[in-house]
Amino acid sequence: MTSAQPPHLAEALRRRGYLISSWPWRTLAYLVTTVPIAGLLSLGLLVVGAPLVAALNAVRQHDRPISLPLALFLLAGGLALVALAPIVSVAVAAVERWRLGLVDPRPLPERRWRGLRARYTTANAWREVAYAAWLGSVVPLAYWVVALLALLDVTLIASPWLAGDADNVIVVWSTVDSPGEAVPYAIVGVLLLPVLWYALGVLAAAQAAVARWLLGWPVDASELREVTRSRARLVDAYEAERRRIERDVHDGAQPRLTSLTLQLGLARLDVPEDSPAARPLAVAHDQAKGLMGLLRQIVHGIRPQSLTDLGLAGAVRELADEATIPVTVHADLDRPLPEIVETTAYYVVSECLGNVARHAEATRAEVRLTLPGGQLVVEVSDDGRGGADPARGTGLTGLADRVAAAGGRLLLASPPGGPTLVRVELPCRP
Repeated sequence: MTSAQPPHLAEALRRRGYLISSWPWRTLAYLVTTVPIAGLLSLGLLVVGAPLVAALNAVRQHDRPISLPLALFLLAGGLALVALAPIVSVAVAAVERWRLGLVDPRPLPERRWRGLRARYTTANAWREVAYAAWLGSVVPLAYWVVALLALLDVTLIASPWLAGDADNVIVVWSTVDSPGEAVPYAIVGVLLLPVLWYALGVLAAAQAAVARWLLGWPVDASELREVTRSRARLVDAYEAERRRIERDVHDGAQPRLTSLTLQLGLARLDVPEDSPAARPLAVAHDQAKGLMGLLRQIVHGIRPQSLTDLGLAGAVRELADEATIPVTVHADLDRPLPEIVETTAYYVVSECLGNVARHAEATRAEVRLTLPGGQLVVEVSDDGRGGADPARGTGLTGLADRVAAAGGRLLLASPPGGPTLVRVELPCRP
């Protein structure tokens, strides 16, 4: 799906018209709202960090040992910091996931509270701690640098007025004593304003990328595993599926169509050719015979009509509309996809949403279609009870077989208690 609106700030920075769009103002809002959060976190780190740095400098410069009270303070402060960080990071991560929408509306998987123990034992919790530490240490330093650059630019622009109020004014590396001498500096300052706007955008995009990287991991690495499959089972599964469809057509649909075709043929014999019903009967008879051939074609290559009519994004949204629970679809597809990739992705989403409705006891689900690099990534997540296991059924292994046939892989994360994520990666290089 191609959209005129860039999907996120990093993409908007690469497009013309960035400076006259809403993105610079969204960037400014993101950066301004970062200041109080990063400031509070940095103060918390300074309570322990500043005495520690001072003590280490004293040891290095004066070769004096750390006093016992200071050592006890640093130890207690460090332990308190480590103990409170996983709890504080819950609120920080929740706010950051919400604020990220200012510059990157692409959704992040939400974290449900899984108990106090999980805050200290799961990798996701410590990633949130790492983000809070990064937000309180590295981000303030970067903001100070940008603030100094902005102050320097303001000084350049205001230099003619400043020079009129004093005899000598230092502008960057030169001294000016009249407004006329300061005018070139003011012109440079005005020309640097677009550069400064872009610099703010780059800073916000970098911060958002770190936030997405640390807060966007859907599951622990230990919970993300590839659903195993074998080439032998792959061949056997698809051959068995083909035979099953042929059998269903031969034993179920074909006899009924044959009977229908005979009944229509007999009806045509009983109806005079000049009767008003003669032509509709002839058309129905021909359609019934054509349907027989169509069913045989379906056996050899099944492709939903909605894929042909609407494309992958539209067909997936049609599946979402038919689901029994609310399903949100986020599609970022900017180029056509090979037919086998589209078909495979469609059936992955269809099967996953069916599993969610039947087994997950979920209240909502989410489908994401993206094209990072040379592959299509399909992610289907839900807030259900989790515990999906390929060993207990053929649905997931069947999906893995279908994905493997297209040269891709399927990954599953479904810890007990949820959430569940199915991720499919399909190569689709042109």
